[in-house]
Amino acid sequence: MRPSDAEAPAPPRSAATSDIVAREDTHTSGLYQKRRLAIVRGEGARLWDAEGNEYIDCVGGQGSANLGHGNAAVAEAIAAQARTLASCTELFYNDRRAELYSVLSRILPPDLDRVFLCNSGAEAVEAAFKFARMATKRTRIVATMRGFHGKTMGALAATWGPEYRDALGGDALFPGTAHVPFNKVEALEAAITPDTAAFVLELVQGEGGVRPATEEFAREAARVCKARGALLIVDEVQTGFCRTGAMFAIERYGIVPDALCLAKSIAGGVPMGAVAFSRAFGDLPKRSHSTTFGGNPLACAASVAAIGEMRRLDLARNARARGDQLLGGLRGIESPRVREVRGLGLLCGIELKESAGPTIKGLQDRGVLALGAGPTVVRYLPPLVITAEQVDRVVAATAAALA
Repeated sequence: MRPSDAEAPAPPRSAATSDIVAREDTHTSGLYQKRRLAIVRGEGARLWDAEGNEYIDCVGGQGSANLGHGNAAVAEAIAAQARTLASCTELFYNDRRAELYSVLSRILPPDLDRVFLCNSGAEAVEAAFKFARMATKRTRIVATMRGFHGKTMGALAATWGPEYRDALGGDALFPGTAHVPFNKVEALEAAITPDTAAFVLELVQGEGGVRPATEEFAREAARVCKARGALLIVDEVQTGFCRTGAMFAIERYGIVPDALCLAKSIAGGVPMGAVAFSRAFGDLPKRSHSTTFGGNPLACAASVAAIGEMRRLDLARNARARGDQLLGGLRGIESPRVREVRGLGLLCGIELKESAGPTIKGLQDRGVLALGAGPTVVRYLPPLVITAEQVDRVVAATAAALA
């Protein structure tokens, strides 16, 4: 996108895009609501489609591209490990896995000194729930309204959205699960009871509308869990790895949970997840949980390289600076269509007084790819390597789309 393109109409689609679309549509599951756009290349915070059109990426792999696209150190680590050893289950010890455990121990709170490696955020949440039920001998899970924790069966029990749950029978399918209003401190005492295994919390609700938790709510949740013998699980699948201006959002809230769920950007774009948990879980029964690909050397090598690059580039600091710039720019847009702008670090959203769809389409036509977060919220999740000049272009495109 060139700066002069802010008012440009959507570019025409050629045979290249049509061919890719036709081949995918022939065999895809049909579960995804796709945009008619074929992305084929990325660099930093930029993407290109099959026609050669350039976009500023504010989708960011839905949070998996914190490090940006095409990072050379991660690519080289993946290539070297693929030539050495790609697969090695946890039946055996492995040098890359041991290295990753050491790296994680240096960036996690000291109390979270055990890690289960898996393949995705939903898997991390599933494992955390299972560990909590085994450790406490209780079955009840409490979550928050508007929370999102995944779409697999166990994680879906805590996910709020009826659009995900109703097709499977709604609350009747998940007995023992309860939801409390987000940021309503007074609801915690009644919801977290002596039969609660765990309370799960996002410190910034992403899918639920880019809603940061209050410090009071997060700290009260930790206090009540401790008082009732329940375990506190913080879901940082989207907020982890510098997104909110710290390596983990728990640092900004001054809390240490019993378990921390991680994924998305942990391995620089390679599928991976993790649960870091404390000794409060006790000794988990051998063979009670496992995964074939979890902790494989390829993903571990990618993660070691990605975390190293995040620290070398000081992405937490850039997320704070560029997040303040983006939030300030969005709040400076004068439009009667805007209800509120909110966020933390480079997880930002505009809540509109109308459907967000036309604005998201307007941004795409102006060279910016953004996400929804519920029916009325435009969500911005750019790679944390985004530049000040690119943020200015995102703000200008947003103002034009809202004009």
